[in-house]
Amino acid sequence: MKKKEKIQELKTPEKERVMPEYGEEIISLIRGNSAPPVMKAHLEDYHEQDIAEILDCLSLNDRKKLYRVLDADMLSGILEHCEEDEAAGYLNEIDLEKVPKVIESMETDSAVRLLKQLNSEKRSFIMELLNTDARNSIAITSSFAEDEIGSMMTSNFILIHEGLSIKEAMSSLISQAAAKDNISTLFVADNDGIFVGAIDLKDLITARQGDSMEELIINSFPYVYANESVDDCLENLKDYSESSVPVLDNSNRILGVITSQTVIEAADEAFGEDYAMLAGLTAQEDLEEPLGRSLKKRLPWLLILLCLGLVVSSVVGIFEKVVSQLTIIMAFQSLVLDMAGNTGTQSLAVTVRVLSSEGLSFKEKLGLLWKEMRVALCNGVILGSMSVVLVGLFIYFTKVPDMVFAFSVSGCIGISLLLAMLFSGASGTLIPMLFKKMGIDPAVASGPLITTVNDLVAVLCYYGLSWFFLLHIMHF
Repeated sequence: MKKKEKIQELKTPEKERVMPEYGEEIISLIRGNSAPPVMKAHLEDYHEQDIAEILDCLSLNDRKKLYRVLDADMLSGILEHCEEDEAAGYLNEIDLEKVPKVIESMETDSAVRLLKQLNSEKRSFIMELLNTDARNSIAITSSFAEDEIGSMMTSNFILIHEGLSIKEAMSSLISQAAAKDNISTLFVADNDGIFVGAIDLKDLITARQGDSMEELIINSFPYVYANESVDDCLENLKDYSESSVPVLDNSNRILGVITSQTVIEAADEAFGEDYAMLAGLTAQEDLEEPLGRSLKKRLPWLLILLCLGLVVSSVVGIFEKVVSQLTIIMAFQSLVLDMAGNTGTQSLAVTVRVLSSEGLSFKEKLGLLWKEMRVALCNGVILGSMSVVLVGLFIYFTKVPDMVFAFSVSGCIGISLLLAMLFSGASGTLIPMLFKKMGIDPAVASGPLITTVNDLVAVLCYYGLSWFFLLHIMHF
């Protein structure tokens, strides 16, 4: 059994690395003098992830020693746990005669992404050295765009033809299992290659000699088409817990499968992109991204927000008389603005997640808006009431010992908070809906934009109510 991965920090002069607790043990093994078979046997006790994380801690000679000791199957697993650009660098260090075997042992989608990191000359050279099955699988997967689910499929699956007996199906499974490891689900196709269903491995193993294959086939098994978008497929597959799902062409022939691990990775990547968009960016950034590219993605949003910020400042300037006569209200401006912003961001997060489901009717969208406004209203009533009491007591005991004045100001704050939160709940729902209608990713409508719009409304509510109630009604 492979050892569980444990993480600890290892500091080096170049940077602070994060590596497995077993890292030092693995490095010692590689740098030791054990015979290659003994070293290989010991290294097989560790997870490929553990070995992948210490590769950059090794010298070039140490890595080349590792490449010679391990077989192609284990090396492919290690490279699949590396970042794609790093994996390409390590692949260039492996002896050329071993590289095709490493590529053939990888999941097809991983092999395609890795080969794309190499220059065209070396990629073509390696493709010529691959066996026919691997070359065809890579060519098919490479033919799909990155946003199509076909680009993520693998040929690592068991295919059984319809009409076989239980014994013949078992023989077919055994003959394919040596080269495949995704065997928990067996996929069934007719004589023309058309997908007809799936069989659970356990059902096939426990079936009796005289049982019919048709009784084992699950005809309602989920599937996707290779040219469907990744986002649409993730939405369709999220309710299923299958270890792998078949990918079909437009003629319903099975081309490959997408594994649950790939679905999770794709969902994680999509979430990361949406999270970056919530910050006003158009893609997820990393530490090595060029300065110019980062500016290009951030600056347009910041310019828009700068203009909106100037509008907010101008509105505050309009109420200069209120601020000069009631300076105490300035102390609680951030309270109203922050709570409005937080409410808008919460509504936005819920709306973006709901809008990721295609086919929402107008009635369902109205229902979402009504629900978010009710939530915002209830929160506003609760927090506004608390503000009236707490702020009123705070002003009375620490600022102005006048009960009427203290609770007039806190009442103004509480009502402003209620109104601002109600509007924020509505804007956090309506703005992403508008973006969706315009064909723009609703995640782009997020964080900074909605917060700034909510600030504008909160300022108008807060200072407008202070001007009308405190100055003109109460005459403070």
